[in-house]
Amino acid sequence: MDIIFHKDFDKSLEKFPPKTRKKVRKVLDTFHDNPHNPQLDNHALHGYLQGFRSISEGGDLRLIFLQEDNYDRVKFYLVGSHSQLYE
Repeated sequence: MDIIFHKDFDKSLEKFPPKTRKKVRKVLDTFHDNPHNPQLDNHALHGYLQGFRSISEGGDLRLIFLQEDNYDRVKFYLVGSHSQLYE
């Protein structure tokens, strides 16, 4: 799986404390091993984010991405709390 990060993802991630960034890296490792791991709550989004998917770090933090070719290529676009991303 080829994972790419949009510049907005990187900017958003830098705003979080080191402990949160560490959790995100752990979630990304889990995702890389198995994007359908039940702990990630991988699901399709609707509305203005239709076509995108979301995974969870286990708390309120969400990572928004697009996948291509059955997860051969994944691009992460946004990271933030539920309320930050779904207003």
